[in-house]
Amino acid sequence: MSSSSDYSEKHENGPTQPHAVDAQDVDVAAHVAVDTVVKPLTPEEALRLRRKIDWHLMPLMCALYLMTFADKTTLGQSAVLGIIPSNHLTQNQFNWLGTIFSLSFLVFEYPQNLALQYFPVGKWMSLNIFVWAVALLCHAACTSFGGLFAVRFILGMCEGAITPGFMIVTSMFYTREEQTRRVGYWFLMNGFAIIFLGFTSYGVLHTKTPNFKPWQWLMIITGLITLIVSVVFYFLFPDSPTNARFLTKEERIQAIERIKVNQSGVENKRWKKDQVIETLKDPKVWVMAAFAAIVNIPNSLINQRQIIVSQFGFTPFQTTLIGCVDGVVEILTIWLGVSLTRISFLGRGYTAIMMFVPALVGSILVNTLQDHNRIGLLFSYWVSVFFIVPFPIFLGWVGSIVSGHTKRTTTNAIVLIAYSLGNAAGPFMWKKQYQPRNHIPWAVISACIAAGAFLILVLRTMLARENARREKEERDETYDDVYIQREKDDGTRVEQRVDKVFLDLTDIQNRDFRYIL
Repeated sequence: MSSSSDYSEKHENGPTQPHAVDAQDVDVAAHVAVDTVVKPLTPEEALRLRRKIDWHLMPLMCALYLMTFADKTTLGQSAVLGIIPSNHLTQNQFNWLGTIFSLSFLVFEYPQNLALQYFPVGKWMSLNIFVWAVALLCHAACTSFGGLFAVRFILGMCEGAITPGFMIVTSMFYTREEQTRRVGYWFLMNGFAIIFLGFTSYGVLHTKTPNFKPWQWLMIITGLITLIVSVVFYFLFPDSPTNARFLTKEERIQAIERIKVNQSGVENKRWKKDQVIETLKDPKVWVMAAFAAIVNIPNSLINQRQIIVSQFGFTPFQTTLIGCVDGVVEILTIWLGVSLTRISFLGRGYTAIMMFVPALVGSILVNTLQDHNRIGLLFSYWVSVFFIVPFPIFLGWVGSIVSGHTKRTTTNAIVLIAYSLGNAAGPFMWKKQYQPRNHIPWAVISACIAAGAFLILVLRTMLARENARREKEERDETYDDVYIQREKDDGTRVEQRVDKVFLDLTDIQNRDFRYIL
């Protein structure tokens, strides 16, 4: 990974002139295991290490993502549990409660990403989830639109740390080949959250507390569970491989060595203006942002789905139980999608496009089937749920095609700001005048699905062409002989050579970087 020596002993006859960089400019991994000889990992050792990381990270990430999604969708679930009459809400006000969450997410997304770069990732996420849980519990005390508006705003503010934090941690611990599946694993917790909410809602519908409505019980139950999860997360979740307590010192070094193939390092705590500027000038970042915005307009179904299904002609009890099937469909489709990405000729791009096809068919059928065909409408709605699958594939892809820690956090911020814009715009298409069949919203959903497939094709084409261009280039040796100066315990100053992988280079600066397709 790195070695220390006197300047005079280093590559005197090498092809490039050695040069020094500020120690704070390099990746944190460059400072780990100085003077330590790293043995190459055997396939068996690498597999054992990955399994250990999986067992310590995935349960915590999945539990937290399950609860955050459950908490977000309590609003939609509460629509059939009495929250609208209890708070004297109009349809427009109910839509605004979904929108303000996304607008708050938008406003705080870049500050949250900066905080994730400066502060320990795990601890910062835990703090946000603790505040989130308290805000969710406060929902139960609300009696008006204003109160719900305030607590939904706080939820959106806190949520800005969760998905980007998970994206950063996933890229720290896993190779690019592994990232999409791991993102898929914690993202498909959304489906389990829907099942959990469905059964919980069915249970609270049977409560007989006249001064405490079923929707209030739902907020209290989910809020308390989230509060407990946030505390457990704080004490058990690592901030990076360099300080993960569940790894020995040797395993930390091996974990860093294992992800060198990513050509993107672990993290760097210095904010770099040049990487921000590069991000803003990078065309692929804006294609990704356009995709994130457009494909999340249909995401407004999260808060509308209970209303939509009930308008197919089902009772509140039937609607809450049918909602559990939504979760099963989401779990199976996301699992299918991330599994297909392992097929080399499909990869991320073509798999995402494939998943859009049934989604488009389903959305068109919902719009064209007759009113009396409620079973057909219901199954078509479930087929349309395929539209969710490309986004977790995409989230796992983002961390694989961007390098440089400031560039990565800035890209995450731009993509998730676009995500929040799509989520903020979506609720406004569900107007009272379009009910019960909502032909206009479903037409918009179909158009967004088609546009999303096109943008993914554009992105994949851009990356493939850039890879082909780099294969034809003469190898760039600019960063092959770089060192930092450090001081030993005895006061001696030595020069530590830094592997190119840990120079915190962007994907454009590092011409050895290849974009995964």
